[in-house]
Amino acid sequence: MTTFAVANQKGGVGKTTTAVNLAACLAGAGIPTLLVDLDPQCNATVSLGQPRTLRPNAYDVLCGSSSAADAVHDTPVDLLSLIPAAVALVGATVELPAIPGSERRLADALAPLRERFAYVLIDCPPSLGPLTVNALVAAEQVIVPVQTEYFALEGLAQILDTIGLVKRELNPRLTVAGLVLTMQDDRTRLGRDVERDVRDHFPGLVFATVIPRNVRLSEAPSFGVPVTLHDPYCAGSEAYVALAREVAARGR
Repeated sequence: MTTFAVANQKGGVGKTTTAVNLAACLAGAGIPTLLVDLDPQCNATVSLGQPRTLRPNAYDVLCGSSSAADAVHDTPVDLLSLIPAAVALVGATVELPAIPGSERRLADALAPLRERFAYVLIDCPPSLGPLTVNALVAAEQVIVPVQTEYFALEGLAQILDTIGLVKRELNPRLTVAGLVLTMQDDRTRLGRDVERDVRDHFPGLVFATVIPRNVRLSEAPSFGVPVTLHDPYCAGSEAYVALAREVAARGR
């Protein structure tokens, strides 16, 4: 089982879109995949057609009232399972720091699922708090979505520093799988310039696949399915299928 955290403390960069659609594409390739929604906004959960009230959920797992196995739910995608989020995760950001060793709760909870899933993707909240730290301790690799806009490089140093800190102090196996450029518009000079800048600043760390701005990607969550079920032939679907191939190659 290879576990990826999809993390960036900046909001609106396509983090949940990437987590949901990448997980769906891995499952679509016949690989048993688990998506863990750790964001109190529950967007990944809703994007897979599940209610915010679904129990047991990630909060139940973190607080110890449920095993991870009991919190696994089916989704509309064959071979893709979900541990849903809950609004109560907001409370976990206050509760977890008071518990000794709490940063390992998710890692310990997921360990018994090792034989059940080939890939686990964790959708992190847009912050560097206790929930994201739990995800980074549970993960082997981190995928960082980066929106191709003016402030793309701003904040990247912070998330990379946090990953480095967790690697040194809590999880020595943690590495950066790569940065994935999202919401790209090749028609604008800005989009092309930002892509060039990110690739220049982080040589070898940026995925070759670029996720384009795509109406179908934006529509899919309202139907409760990933874009590959909403419109399998759109540019967004094709991009995430290509990204899944790259991630699978790097995650071996």
